[in-house]
Amino acid sequence: MTAIRSLDDLKKFREDVLEKKAQEAQLGITQVIVSLGSCGIAAGALHTMQAILEQAEAEHLTGIQVSQTGCIGQCEEEPIVQVITGGQHKVSYGKVSPEIARRILREHVLGGKVVQEYVIEA
Repeated sequence: MTAIRSLDDLKKFREDVLEKKAQEAQLGITQVIVSLGSCGIAAGALHTMQAILEQAEAEHLTGIQVSQTGCIGQCEEEPIVQVITGGQHKVSYGKVSPEIARRILREHVLGGKVVQEYVIEA
């Protein structure tokens, strides 16, 4: 990655990221993002992330991108998992244990049905 040394560099970087996200949406790639800030880790987010990765591997899921992010700013809701499917809005889930994470993968990522009782933001 090139260093960002000016406002123009930052704008170009933003445009590149937005273009990449638009391309992923067209391809139907589902993003699963786990918040792994210190508050998330303390609440068990590493176990949640492990469960997601194991489930994705066990079910040979394709078209899914699992990643991590830092603190989202809703520490009381940790562990937090966000799901972005294609061009749809992001859905944020709170207090996601490994069991709930597996359910989110089955019902939301595979089945297309949001697991409403754990939604903190849609």
